[in-house]
Amino acid sequence: MAIQRILIVDDSPTERFFLADLLGKNGYEVSMAENGTEALDKAKQTKPDLILMDVVMPGLNGFQATRAITRDDDTKHIPIILCTTKNQETDKIWGMRQGAIEYMVKPIDGPALLQKIRTL
Repeated sequence: MAIQRILIVDDSPTERFFLADLLGKNGYEVSMAENGTEALDKAKQTKPDLILMDVVMPGLNGFQATRAITRDDDTKHIPIILCTTKNQETDKIWGMRQGAIEYMVKPIDGPALLQKIRTL
Protein backbone atom coordinates (compact mmCIF):
# COMPACT_ATOMS: atom_id res chain seq x y z
CA MET A 1 0.00 0.00 0.00
CA ALA A 2 1.46 3.34 -1.01
CA ILE A 3 1.19 5.88 1.78
CA GLN A 4 0.01 9.31 0.59
CA ARG A 5 -2.17 10.85 3.32
CA ILE A 6 -0.85 11.02 6.87
CA LEU A 7 -2.65 12.20 10.01
CA ILE A 8 -0.34 13.70 12.65
CA VAL A 9 -1.72 13.59 16.20
CA ASP A 10 0.25 15.60 18.77
CA ASP A 11 -0.63 18.23 21.35
CA SER A 12 2.67 20.05 20.73
CA PRO A 13 2.50 22.66 17.94
CA THR A 14 6.29 22.32 17.55
CA GLU A 15 6.09 18.57 16.96
CA ARG A 16 3.17 18.96 14.56
CA PHE A 17 5.09 21.60 12.59
CA PHE A 18 8.28 19.49 12.47
CA LEU A 19 6.48 16.39 11.24
CA ALA A 20 4.22 18.28 8.81
CA ASP A 21 7.21 20.09 7.33
CA LEU A 22 9.23 16.88 6.98
CA LEU A 23 6.37 14.92 5.42
CA GLY A 24 5.14 17.76 3.22
CA LYS A 25 8.61 18.27 1.74
CA ASN A 26 8.65 14.56 0.92
CA GLY A 27 5.40 14.63 -1.01
CA TYR A 28 2.91 13.47 1.61
CA GLU A 29 -0.50 15.06 2.16
CA VAL A 30 -0.74 15.94 5.85
CA SER A 31 -3.64 16.59 8.20
CA MET A 32 -3.36 17.24 11.92
CA ALA A 33 -5.15 16.66 15.20
CA GLU A 34 -4.25 18.06 18.63
CA ASN A 35 -5.58 15.23 20.81
CA GLY A 36 -6.91 11.70 20.81
CA THR A 37 -10.57 12.65 20.52
CA GLU A 38 -9.90 14.84 17.48
CA ALA A 39 -7.80 12.00 16.03
CA LEU A 40 -10.76 9.60 16.20
CA ASP A 41 -12.98 12.08 14.35
CA LYS A 42 -10.39 12.91 11.70
CA ALA A 43 -9.49 9.26 11.13
CA LYS A 44 -13.13 8.52 10.33
CA GLN A 45 -13.61 11.65 8.21
CA THR A 46 -10.41 11.76 6.18
CA LYS A 47 -9.43 8.05 6.10
CA PRO A 48 -5.66 8.66 6.16
CA ASP A 49 -3.22 6.00 4.93
CA LEU A 50 -1.17 6.31 8.14
CA ILE A 51 -1.45 7.92 11.58
CA LEU A 52 1.52 9.25 13.57
CA MET A 53 0.28 9.27 17.16
CA ASP A 54 1.76 10.96 20.22
CA VAL A 55 1.07 9.17 23.51
CA VAL A 56 1.14 11.85 26.22
CA MET A 57 -1.80 14.16 25.48
CA PRO A 58 -4.58 15.66 27.60
CA GLY A 59 -7.90 13.84 27.57
CA LEU A 60 -7.82 10.72 25.43
CA ASN A 61 -4.15 9.71 25.33
CA GLY A 62 -2.39 8.07 22.39
CA PHE A 63 -2.67 4.55 23.77
CA GLN A 64 -6.44 4.96 24.23
CA ALA A 65 -6.90 6.58 20.80
CA THR A 66 -4.82 3.85 19.12
CA ARG A 67 -6.89 1.16 20.78
CA ALA A 68 -10.15 2.86 19.69
CA ILE A 69 -8.99 3.37 16.09
CA THR A 70 -7.66 -0.17 15.66
CA ARG A 71 -10.85 -1.71 17.06
CA ASP A 72 -13.30 0.34 14.96
CA ASP A 73 -14.44 -1.36 11.75
CA ASP A 74 -14.23 1.97 9.85
CA THR A 75 -10.62 2.68 10.83
CA LYS A 76 -8.97 -0.60 11.88
CA HIS A 77 -7.13 -0.87 8.54
CA ILE A 78 -5.18 2.37 9.18
CA PRO A 79 -1.64 1.68 10.44
CA ILE A 80 -0.48 3.70 13.45
CA ILE A 81 3.07 4.62 14.39
CA LEU A 82 3.38 5.84 17.98
CA CYS A 83 5.81 8.78 18.28
CA THR A 84 6.47 9.55 21.93
CA THR A 85 8.90 10.58 24.63
CA LYS A 86 7.96 7.44 26.60
CA ASN A 87 11.03 5.29 26.06
CA GLN A 88 10.55 2.38 28.46
CA GLU A 89 10.29 -1.13 27.00
CA THR A 90 7.01 -1.63 28.86
CA ASP A 91 5.58 1.46 27.11
CA LYS A 92 6.60 0.06 23.73
CA ILE A 93 5.07 -3.33 24.49
CA TRP A 94 1.85 -1.71 25.71
CA GLY A 95 1.68 0.52 22.63
CA MET A 96 2.06 -2.42 20.29
CA ARG A 97 -0.61 -4.33 22.21
CA GLN A 98 -3.00 -1.41 21.61
CA GLY A 99 -2.62 -1.93 17.86
CA ALA A 100 0.34 0.23 16.79
CA ILE A 101 2.54 -1.22 14.06
CA GLU A 102 5.65 0.73 15.10
CA TYR A 103 6.97 2.71 18.07
CA MET A 104 9.42 5.59 17.73
CA VAL A 105 10.94 7.63 20.56
CA LYS A 106 11.22 11.42 20.32
CA PRO A 107 13.09 13.32 19.15
CA ILE A 108 12.01 11.67 15.91
CA ASP A 109 14.79 10.85 13.47
CA GLY A 110 13.38 12.23 10.20
CA PRO A 111 15.22 9.90 7.79
CA ALA A 112 14.35 6.84 9.93
CA LEU A 113 10.67 7.85 9.98
CA LEU A 114 10.62 8.36 6.20
CA GLN A 115 12.23 4.95 5.72
CA LYS A 116 9.62 3.28 7.94
CA ILE A 117 6.83 4.96 5.96
CA ARG A 118 8.31 3.84 2.63
CA THR A 119 8.40 0.22 3.80
CA LEU A 120 4.68 0.14 4.70
